[in-house]
Amino acid sequence: MADVVDPETRARMMAGIKGRNTKPEVELRRALHADGYRFRIHVNRLPGKPDIVLPRWKAAILVQGCFWHRHPGCRFASSPSTRVSFWTAKFEANVARDARNLTLLTQDGWRVAIVWECALREFGAGQIAKRLGEWLTCGSVQVELPARDELKSVQAADGAH
Repeated sequence: MADVVDPETRARMMAGIKGRNTKPEVELRRALHADGYRFRIHVNRLPGKPDIVLPRWKAAILVQGCFWHRHPGCRFASSPSTRVSFWTAKFEANVARDARNLTLLTQDGWRVAIVWECALREFGAGQIAKRLGEWLTCGSVQVELPARDELKSVQAADGAH
């Protein structure tokens, strides 16, 4: 299927996609702040410049878009049908970079939480912030929201409607 807009318009649209201070990220930051957590954002000295850094707990939170970061099994991680080789290479590079940054953060002793865009849509920023608060106090090294079993239940619920 051909693109519905001309190349100049598409280039302008793609250039407008933000890499930081996205709506899901800002919503989560507001919820965390309302719950009393204080944090830094986009810390340059850490691998991947994590979206939210809580130095007190030596924890980093990555808010990832399902499309760009290829959330496995998520309905929002669809692939464009045009320029397949370009998009495949782009997505593979994103996933490889994410894995490299995650490894570097954990090797440096940082605890890492990955919050997927679909989790914020489904459960809301307030609920995710509460779960992150539990994670911060429990001491586990890594968490991913939603968990794989939660994703399956969300997909089952979507299919039932």
